[in-house]
Amino acid sequence: MASNGIFVFNGDADGLCALHQLRLSEGAGATLVTGVKRDIQLLAHVEAAPGGRVTALDISHDKNRDDVLRLLNAGVTVRYFDHHFAGELPVHPRFDPHIETVSDVCTGVLVNRYLNQRHPKWAVVAAFGDALPNVGYSLAREHGLTAEVIDALAQLGRCLNYNAYGEDVDDLFYAPHFLADAMLPHADPLDFIASSEVLPVLDDGYRDDLYAARAVAPEFEVPGAAMLVLPAERWARRVSGVLANELVKLGEKRALAVLSPRRGGGYVVSVRVPATSPLGADDFCRSFETGGGRRIAAGINYLPDVDVDRFTARFKATFAD
Repeated sequence: MASNGIFVFNGDADGLCALHQLRLSEGAGATLVTGVKRDIQLLAHVEAAPGGRVTALDISHDKNRDDVLRLLNAGVTVRYFDHHFAGELPVHPRFDPHIETVSDVCTGVLVNRYLNQRHPKWAVVAAFGDALPNVGYSLAREHGLTAEVIDALAQLGRCLNYNAYGEDVDDLFYAPHFLADAMLPHADPLDFIASSEVLPVLDDGYRDDLYAARAVAPEFEVPGAAMLVLPAERWARRVSGVLANELVKLGEKRALAVLSPRRGGGYVVSVRVPATSPLGADDFCRSFETGGGRRIAAGINYLPDVDVDRFTARFKATFAD
């Protein structure tokens, strides 16, 4: 095991930016374990020796609790940064939680606080990437960033987040491991933007995929709720989450579900709800076996074909006016 232990991180913008801040501050000697955005039970892949340390970033403790306990019982220290539904946390001397599930934080912001705001621009990137623009703007203004800089950081966040969606790494433009190492030399995200070819590639892909997705007619559209079912294409698997974010930004206060077919059958589901919704997206999605997320943005990692009608009826009954 590397001297700095093991970092286990979600491969989206928030996970990458949380990881990057810690690597800038603590060194880059750790082993990395990651996956696509929906691959959140990552601690199942981790083996660590007694006395070692595992740092988990932006993956639900609720979905990893058994493996947290396994590692703690094996003599490993587990440091945990996250903002998703956590379930019951262990009370253990080697468990170091930094978990907040309120709506105005993401994991990159929690790490920024932990490090006493040593690398705040990367936390701004994380917030915009995690579809928390108000948090991003607030943090950026707190540090005196100009509108031009904020726009650049927001674009990077959205593109890094877009890259993480897909059924597996083959669907992505860049593997999260690659992006983590590409970011590593850059303490300032503006330097990364200026010197890397990553952003132009992701920006082009983002625009092309959204253009294709916007041509898909809604499965249904009623006051208070709408649902889209995307085709079984690689671009559709990539765009499902960011399409939901983009459609929500258009301003209509309604719940939205986007279903993207998986290669072997079933669907990945992205759900967005207004902040004023009586029921959170996370609570709704957790009523399905692989569901989880945050109050206004959640999803289901695998919805079987036989459950689509049940999902549709429940979604419409819950959120339609």
